[in-house]
Amino acid sequence: GLVRCRTRLVNQARGMVKSFGERLPKCSSECFHRKAWPSVPGELRAALEPIFQVLGELELKIKEYDRALARMARRYPDVQILSQPDGVGLLTALVYLLTLEDKARFEKSRSVGAFLGLRPKKDKSGDSDKQLRITKAGDPFLRRLLVGSANFILGPFGAKSDLREWGLELSKRGGKNAKKRAKVAVARKLAVLMHRLWVTGEAYEPTGYRKAA
Repeated sequence: GLVRCRTRLVNQARGMVKSFGERLPKCSSECFHRKAWPSVPGELRAALEPIFQVLGELELKIKEYDRALARMARRYPDVQILSQPDGVGLLTALVYLLTLEDKARFEKSRSVGAFLGLRPKKDKSGDSDKQLRITKAGDPFLRRLLVGSANFILGPFGAKSDLREWGLELSKRGGKNAKKRAKVAVARKLAVLMHRLWVTGEAYEPTGYRKAA
């Protein structure tokens, strides 16, 4: 909730500055209140100063929660294996582990995507085989975290990886919903990848991993 609040405030600040014909520098939400403030136009500083102050306070509280998560994660060594892919934080890895509970419950890693409701429904009638919305089965909180990780992977701060390149290519395949579908598809592949890493315990290589697998 605090992270979503921070995102909304960052977007509001950027929108206000943009409406005055200016732009704030690209930077992560974590450091936005520090790096963007010097670029705020003088005529907007009085209006935006309270927002930047709140962003600074939110960052302190989020870091406090992050430290608590880190302490909790030490009780589950497999969290380190699950959090190897770029964009997967401790919270996502921890919720993933505690939701699935047992890595041996799935015979195949690809089954995890369907278990978490990230598999599209199918409408087979006559000669058509339409792809519908995802089933949204399973835990909604974990599904939201995985989609958030996919959003980071595909975003401007995502590190180079086969998964990112695959998702970006998918997002170019026409239609106004292409980016949204690509994000969900990356979240599904990420869920499968995390289970494979959990089962094998191997080190994750961002590029060339699928070929090696």
